[in-house]
Amino acid sequence: MTSDFTVPEDQPEDQPEDQPEDQPEDQPEDQPEDQPEDQPEDQPEDQATSDADLPDQAELTDDDGPGLRACLEAILLVADEPVAEVLIAQVIERPRGEVAAGLRALAAEYAADGRGFDLREIAGGWRFYTREDCAPLVERFVRDGQEVRLTQAALETLAVIAYRQPVSRARVSAVRGVNCDGVIRTLVLRGLVEDSGTDPETSAILYRTTGYFLERLGMASLDELPDLAPFLPENIEDIEDIERTRA
Repeated sequence: MTSDFTVPEDQPEDQPEDQPEDQPEDQPEDQPEDQPEDQPEDQPEDQATSDADLPDQAELTDDDGPGLRACLEAILLVADEPVAEVLIAQVIERPRGEVAAGLRALAAEYAADGRGFDLREIAGGWRFYTREDCAPLVERFVRDGQEVRLTQAALETLAVIAYRQPVSRARVSAVRGVNCDGVIRTLVLRGLVEDSGTDPETSAILYRTTGYFLERLGMASLDELPDLAPFLPENIEDIEDIERTRA
């Protein structure tokens, strides 16, 4: 009797312990861990990278025209006096704060790079200036490189005006035998000759030499000019009569 009841006691103990322990431990642990961890982490990273590209797309909108840096440099390059931030902002149609920040960034960049020029805020505006340590080179260039060099025709015309002043264009042309209008205009632009009124008889414009002319020749007055008589043509009086007739 006792041996018959040992079999049913072993079977119920083995079956309920193996089945419920394997199924609930393996299945619920694998599925919830893989799904929630992969999906929420990948999606926000993709969205963040797409948001980071937005500023680059905004910068590409300047392809239709010059950027802020190019606009500022172009305006300041042709300015002969300091330009106010408000005026620059109106011209390039940008906010004043953006223009001010761009100007200061350019000034800092030029100073850091050691350029031969600086961008300075002077008298309520901005303008390019050469650096102080480059002043000797600039002075040498202005003094030597831009020295006035006159042609032979200009020297002859200047000599006639210096000795016959005040004198009209027609009389200068009569003395030289050629038209001197263009040469006289050049002398006026270079500051060697100036208008000294009109002839009361002919109403022609009269010309004379300037103080800069004396400075260039190193003379205190016209009295220091050498005697011109040996160099004048013998028929100078006839030439003057012809000039008066034409006038």
